[in-house]
Formats: sequence, structure tokens, C-alpha cells
Amino acid sequence: MRSLADLASTDVRALRSAKRPLRQLAGTRRDGRGTAEPGAPGGAGASGVVSAAGTAGKGGVARAGGSRQTKLRADALEEMGISTVLDLLTHYPRRYLDRTSQTPIAELEEGADATVLATVRRVRRLPARRGTRPVVTVDVSDGRSYLGLSFFNQPWRAQQLQEGMEVALSGKVTTFRGRRQMANPSVEVVEGDWTGRVLPIYPQSEKAGISSMEIGACVAEALLWAGQLEDPLPGWVLERHGFAPRDWAVRQAHQPGSVTDAFVARRRLGFDELLRLQLLLVMRKRAIERESIGIAHAVGSQLVAAFRDALPFSLTGAQQKAIAEIEADLEKPVPMHRLLQGDVGSGKTLVALWCLLSAVAGGYQGALMAPTEVLAEQHHMSLSSHLGGLSVPSPGSLLPERPLRVALLTNRTTGAERSQVVSGLAGGDVDIVVGTHALLTETVRFLRLGLVVIDEQHRFGVEQRAALRDKANGPVPDVLVMTATPIPRTAAMTVYGDLDTTILDELPPGRSPVKTVWARGPLQAEAAWEAVRQEVSGGHQAYVVCPLVEESERVQAASASEELTRLAGGPLKGLHLGLLHGQLPEREKEAVMASFRAGSIDVLVATTVIEVGVDVPNATVMVIEDADRFGIAQLHQLRGRVGRGSAQSWCFLLGEASTPEGEARLAALERTNDGFEVAEVDLDLRGEGTILGTRQKGVNDLKLASLRRHRKYVALAREVAFEVVDDDPHLRHHPALAAELRVLVDDDDSQYLFKN
Repeated sequence: MRSLADLASTDVRALRSAKRPLRQLAGTRRDGRGTAEPGAPGGAGASGVVSAAGTAGKGGVARAGGSRQTKLRADALEEMGISTVLDLLTHYPRRYLDRTSQTPIAELEEGADATVLATVRRVRRLPARRGTRPVVTVDVSDGRSYLGLSFFNQPWRAQQLQEGMEVALSGKVTTFRGRRQMANPSVEVVEGDWTGRVLPIYPQSEKAGISSMEIGACVAEALLWAGQLEDPLPGWVLERHGFAPRDWAVRQAHQPGSVTDAFVARRRLGFDELLRLQLLLVMRKRAIERESIGIAHAVGSQLVAAFRDALPFSLTGAQQKAIAEIEADLEKPVPMHRLLQGDVGSGKTLVALWCLLSAVAGGYQGALMAPTEVLAEQHHMSLSSHLGGLSVPSPGSLLPERPLRVALLTNRTTGAERSQVVSGLAGGDVDIVVGTHALLTETVRFLRLGLVVIDEQHRFGVEQRAALRDKANGPVPDVLVMTATPIPRTAAMTVYGDLDTTILDELPPGRSPVKTVWARGPLQAEAAWEAVRQEVSGGHQAYVVCPLVEESERVQAASASEELTRLAGGPLKGLHLGLLHGQLPEREKEAVMASFRAGSIDVLVATTVIEVGVDVPNATVMVIEDADRFGIAQLHQLRGRVGRGSAQSWCFLLGEASTPEGEARLAALERTNDGFEVAEVDLDLRGEGTILGTRQKGVNDLKLASLRRHRKYVALAREVAFEVVDDDPHLRHHPALAAELRVLVDDDDSQYLFKN
């Protein structure tokens, strides 16, 4: 019985040692019990042999048979990234052509994307005229009706497609003079009688010179070699949730008896992918909790009470709930690893400061790490203003107390200041330090680091989080990770699956939601500039955001410097404009921001350097140029720079959308201010690849599972993972699961997670 580990350790070239001819193996399938079943749907027999006819690059037909052909196939598979039997068996069909209920050509709907199986009746290559592309026209038939095909600038199709061939065609259906047509459809040459059966269509590569049918032949050989496949899922999971057995699922995913069987099989295999990932995350989480010595902080101290009493406002209900959850973790002698998700302006920094004070009150130090100097300086300014007047015990000195000390450490901290901060951290005189990556340098050491807060976690890797935590001189400090970029719940379970999650979903009192307007045309754009003029005349300030700093012929977008000149002489003439972008010297950046905060600049023309950390409550309007060029999450972050005071604020998105996806992005931002709803839209539009950012190990194992389409199964996999790991921390009673996980982790992780 083969396991996933066996498949992962076997080179696909080993399949050449199979005794049966490849031509015969290609048509052989097995049923759910692993018994050979020649002649079954997708199987071998007089009418069931699948030979590998298809394109070999752009040259004619390649046919299976012989060791040389097998070697060429192995080379082609390797070029596609398929080097092991596991790679091959997890290279799943991208779709299936159901010959049991195929739509006749005569019933194809105009404008629809369709896949049909038909026979080539006529092939013509039209001579190219001067200034035109060569065209190959093909007539195909399903026995009742004809479909016309046109291939532009693909002259090699005339050699590939021959009269009498059966082909699977996929493309958009159009009509011309009452006749159905497809232009430049994808083509897969099919051999064998697939009448009444389901034909799997694989992702293929013309560059590698291998077709879908050839890949199917290799998969069939691999299935024969594999024999019965081991099922790692506990019986209670299969029974409780109705999942199909692993062996049946793998075979039906590649050689389904019906489209329904393929769906059931892929459901099981997708759940396996999600479960493996969640098991790794949960095991890592439980191992840290089990083996690390943490700090049991005393919450509710006089220092925290003094801070609370000095606040000029009340905490929101969401903030109170978040603090309660975090304090419950701080009290335990187990290191906290918690994610604090909060929409723009929800008050995450205040929650973090509250928790930092809990650590300081017990004689420990706190560290807050931010991704940019602008954000670090903003945090330092905010913390210093909130903590002014607070004192902490001063043992060993003449006075019983000293002022609580907050320090800033970035790359532009001067040599003398840096020495004072580093010395203060090592000696315990600095209570809270705010910094950038500069906190990770070797010279930075803490006397008693008790709490680490990491802002905008998506800008840091897991390793950086661990590096700051490891600077503690003693017990492992608690870690609070913050992000103002809401991500969908399923993605959070995957990216931050080793963290507990707290959500801030309420704005502080007195803040009005930002009104977002998509200004599509010139008249609406002029209305946006009029709104800027009115807000400035009312004593407020504005932002104008541009995607580029310098002129670029390749990307037609407004540059910040040129836009400043245009606005100063046009729509915003007479107003005091400032410029901020990443290429300015640091001191100049600092001076511009100081002027803007002081109100001496009416309109700040900037790039995305203001995306996070800039907090100017008097700024009430933002205009984003070429809004279609930004991602939806970035646009949501940008508009969060306004609406930070009590006055009504506006965000204008300028420009037409260039794609349907762009239109959906901008329409969603105009419709809602809810960052979590925006995140769900982003997930639906872009898929999980770009949402996940810095991926956890194992995410690349997701070939069938989708965080977007399979939200239910992400949650189910996490639930099962906790049940399994809490009952069996090292998976000693689940050896098949443990073996599969070892395939996905490196040696260090394996020793850590599976040690005796």
C-alpha cells in the first residue's frame, strides 16, 4: 500500500520500469478497491485504448510507445515542474468533458464559453496577404452540425489537425452568417472512443511538447504503479463528514465514472490539502504553548488605571472586548501569540498601548515594531502624547519613581541617540521602544522584554516576528500582531493559523464613515476638485494620491511631481500644496509631514508613502488619481487617512476602470466602508495567491482547495486539526498523517513537531 510519502520520494522516471507497454497502461484504470478493470469507462480494451496523439511543440503529432517516447515525456513533465509521482498524481485535470450528456453544436449559445468534442472534416490554410496574419480555417462536426474554427497566426495548426481526427475544443462561441464559430480555441487531440464517458482535460504545455492526452497516459501508468493508496484520515472523520476514501478519490479525480464522481473526489482531496496545512499550524501553535516558558503578567495595575483615567474619551465596546481577550492571555504563564485585526481607524494602537503598559507595570519592557519610519515615528508621537505624566517605580535610585520612558529607534536615529536607546534597553531604563527593522540588529538587547507588538504584520515575515521575540533575556515574551488590512476569515486561518485572533469591528464614537465617490468622467472629476476647494475654505486639509513619482512612457499614470505643478496652476490654484514621496530625503519628508500636521500645507500631493501611519484628523478629503491602478486593499488603506476626526470626510476615486475586475473593485469601495467586506471582494476577484502574501509552509500544497470557494472546508479542516492534535500532539497514533506532514516540512520543523 502506497503512501503520499512514497509518491513524493519516487522520481517519475521510475515509471519506465513498468512491465506493461505504456500504450496499454494508458487506458487501464482501477476501481475504488484498487482492482484492475480493463474496458471500464476510461479503461483499456478494443475501444478504450488512449494513445497520446497531440502536438509535440508546434510540430505535428506525437504518439506513445517505446522507451524513447517515455523518456521524452519524463523530460517534458520535468520542464512543467513534475518530477515525482506525487507531482504527477496531484496535477489534476482543469476540467472534464462529459460525453454522457454533451451539448450538440446546434444548441451552443452565442457568447458562451463551451467545450465540445468533434471530428475534423476539412482543414484549409489561407495564404497571407500583405499586412495580414496567416489564417487556418477548420470545419469540425459532431455528426449532426458543423462548427467553423479560425486560427490566426498559428500556421502550424494545418499540420496538427488532420481530417478524421477527433478533437476537444474550448473557446467562445460566436456566429457569422448564421453559422457557429470559434476563434483561436484551445485544442486537444483525442484518440479512442470516449462516447458516453468523461474525458479529463489536463493543464498542458505546448512549450514542453506534451499534451493533455499524454499527461493522462502518464497518470494512468502512475496509478497502476501506485496500487492501493493508503488513507490517512481517521475513520471517524470519514464517517462524520461523509468523505470518500483516498484511493477512490485519487482515481476518480483522474478517471471519473461521472462528473459527479469527479466532484466528490476533488472535494475529498481538497479537504486533505487543507487538513495537512491546518495540522502543521495547530501543531506549531500547541508546541509553542506546551514547551515555551512564558510570563504571567499582572493585569489591572495602577499604571493602567492611571492611563485609563487620563483618556479624554471612552473605549468602544470592541476595544473593551479585545483588551479583555488579550489580558486573559497575558495572565497565563504561556506565551501569547495573538492577531489583532482592526479596520482603518478602529483604535488598534490604543489597545496595543494598554497591553504594553500591563507589561511595564510588572517590571518588563515592551517593543512596538512598524514597517516604515513614517509609521514608527507616528506611533512614537502617539504613545508619547498618551503616556506623558505617567511614572514607574525606580528601584536603586534616590527617587521612588521616574517618568515612564518611550524611545524611538529607526535607521535615521543618530549615533548618540542610538547609543542612549541601546544602552537604556540593555539596562532597563527604556520601558517601551518603538522602531523599525532597526530593532532586529545585533546590538539591540533587552533587560526584560515582556511584550512584542508588531504592526502591519503583512509587511514582515514569520522569521522577523521570531527574531524580535528571541531577543528576550529570559522567559519568552508575549506577541501581539496587528494589521489594519482586514483579510477574510479563511485566509486568516491559513496565513495566521498559529495565532489566536481578535477583531476590532467598531469605529470610535464621533467618527463618521468616509463617503466614497467613484468619479468616472471629467464632470465628476471637476466635482472632486470643487470638494477639495470647499473643504480647504472651511479650514480643513486634503490629500491627492498619485501612483508614480516620475514620468513614465510605459505606464501612463500621473506622477506626483507633475501633478503638483498641474494642480497648482489649475484646479487648486491659490492653495498651499506640498509634495511627499519616497524619493525625498528623510529630513525633507519629516519637514513636509510636520508642516502638514501643523496646517501650513492645505493639500498634500503624495504617493502611497501615506498608506499607513499618517494621522492628521483635520484632513477630510482625498482624491486618488488613476484609482484603477491600485489594488482594492491599498485603496481601502489610503482612504483611511481621512475620516480620522469628527467632521464628515470624502474620498474620490478618479478614472475609468480598464477591466471588469477593476470596475468591481471601485464599485465595491463606493458601496461599502467595511474592510472585511472589502477583503472578501478582494479574495473573490484576485484569488488567494495574492491575498496570502508571505505564505506559511504548506500553502503551496493547495492545488484543489481554494480559500475562496471552499470557505466551509477551511473551517472544518481547522476544527478537525484541533481535535486530532489535542488528543495526539505528536500524531503518534496517526502515523499516516504524520508521514504526509513530514513531506511538507523541512528537517528542523520535523524534529520540532514530531520529536519524542
